[in-house]
Amino acid sequence: MADSQVLAIILIATVAGIILFRLYAVLGRRTGHERPPPENLGYSNSAGEEAVALPENRARLRALAGERPSDPVAAGLLDIQLADRGFDKDKFLNGARAAYEMIVTAFAAGDRVALRPLLNDEVYGAFEATIKEREAHGEKVAFTFVGFKEVKIVQADLKGRIAEITLAFAAQFVSATSDAQGASALRDVTDVWTFSRDVRSGDPNWTLIATSGELA
Repeated sequence: MADSQVLAIILIATVAGIILFRLYAVLGRRTGHERPPPENLGYSNSAGEEAVALPENRARLRALAGERPSDPVAAGLLDIQLADRGFDKDKFLNGARAAYEMIVTAFAAGDRVALRPLLNDEVYGAFEATIKEREAHGEKVAFTFVGFKEVKIVQADLKGRIAEITLAFAAQFVSATSDAQGASALRDVTDVWTFSRDVRSGDPNWTLIATSGELA
């Protein structure tokens, strides 16, 4: 009887050992030095290399850690980036350059159709008033956009869900009205424009909401 009990105990111990071994093989052994999970902050490649935090996620981590930039423009851009995961400063600057050239060219040509979707009501009203005045006097503008000397962001703010970014455009173009005296010449101008966008909107386009400086 005693032998059968010993045999049963040995059998149970053997089964338990097999189960523990399989658990060890599947789950592995924790040493306290395991790499923490990436928590969706970046990506890892198929080779299992370390996850790399994406730029917007690094910005979120800095903000959560209280590392807010001391520069007002950088702080404003960070606020916008945290609210809009698709925002990228370099892409925005490229788009702003393209929008500036399109707007000043359309303004010089009196092209209301091209202007309307790019401007808010107030700015469009001011542009259209100037176009109407030129038309009333029979004036036409000969205009050629040359390029930019500098484009920089001078202000950035997030007001609720509305992002506003102000840029200074140092541009060059050749412009002359039909009744002007003398030949047209290369002109250097500086325009300060503010673009706006609802960060929760599905429309990625920015709208010109304020201007100051010289127009074509």
